Amino acid sequence: MAKHKVIFAVNPGSTTTKCALFYLIGEKIERIIENTIDHPISEIHQFAKICDQINYREEIVRYFIEEYLPEGANMVACAGRGGMLTPVPSGAIKVNEELVNFSLYTPIYQHASNLGAPLAYRIAQYYNVPAFIVDPVSVDEFSLIARISGCPDFPRFSFVHALNIRAIVRKFATEIGKDFNEIRCVVAHLGGGFSIAAIDQGKIVDNDNRMESAPFTPERAGGIPPIPLLEACFSGKYKKEELLLKLYGEGGVYAYLGSKNMVELEKRAKQGDKKVQKIYYALIYQIGKEIAAMASVLDFEIDGIIITGGLARDQFLINGLTRKIKKLANIYLYPGSNENEALAETVARVLTGKEGYLNWPVEFRNSEEINDD
Repeated sequence: MAKHKVIFAVNPGSTTTKCALFYLIGEKIERIIENTIDHPISEIHQFAKICDQINYREEIVRYFIEEYLPEGANMVACAGRGGMLTPVPSGAIKVNEELVNFSLYTPIYQHASNLGAPLAYRIAQYYNVPAFIVDPVSVDEFSLIARISGCPDFPRFSFVHALNIRAIVRKFATEIGKDFNEIRCVVAHLGGGFSIAAIDQGKIVDNDNRMESAPFTPERAGGIPPIPLLEACFSGKYKKEELLLKLYGEGGVYAYLGSKNMVELEKRAKQGDKKVQKIYYALIYQIGKEIAAMASVLDFEIDGIIITGGLARDQFLINGLTRKIKKLANIYLYPGSNENEALAETVARVLTGKEGYLNWPVEFRNSEEINDD
């Protein structure tokens, strides 16, 4: 059997590891298989820190590859979801030991995505092929003007679902027959977390940065009034960990309704549950307001509004949101998010010479170096 070129992609989440294998055919990819491997909470809780999970997850990933790698296939590259890094430009970054150590032991924030680079690197070392991460959440393409917050001690910065957003904009550009680097649009990634971003000529020039001005989400509080939060911080009533949980994990829809299962909540909203509908209307209100804010960044001259992520399937939400923002621009729905496909697509472009890659550590231009004239 002739050998086939294969790319392996891995996307670790808090209680899942999504693994996929893709054929590389010319400059294109073709999915072989993708599995979401669930990790019982009881197993995850055995590990004190996220970095302690690396051997546990590697064993599971290796089993997936042994089970599903086609006979005679030739692994040519591995790709992992990028974690909570320092600010970087968009695109692919080649993984080395220094990046692995940074992701495991000194990330900016703790998150399961920090395991993406180490897992990809370990598998790549075994097959003697390169490993890459692509568009981590720390992609920061803000201009100087976007960084000014109102307080010099706390400049604005970017934390965004860059991987799915950029992949979806590429698909959108192809569908409307426009070059990716000419697209001006607003993207609302609506999942367990939200990212609402302004895209200008292929760059994410502004976004709501999750906890800044962001709408609340199924489990995150979003941008809440700062004075009451400050008072709570110094009240002695809460520990830091308790407040973080209120903001991130048990905030948002969950805080109001005791559930983050949006499939069930959508059913209740459609059935006339007034309490659930009230929270939905608030969610629609906040998302619409932020989409309009990002449209203003682009002077309201946009090719369209893209809605992606799991909640793009929520008819109650989308119908209400469409009524609210339809006068801004045409609305395009791309339900779900496929990070592994986005990883493999970028790596395919790197392997075929259509796109370059960066080496870690990545040199990042700070705001003082950016010319906004």
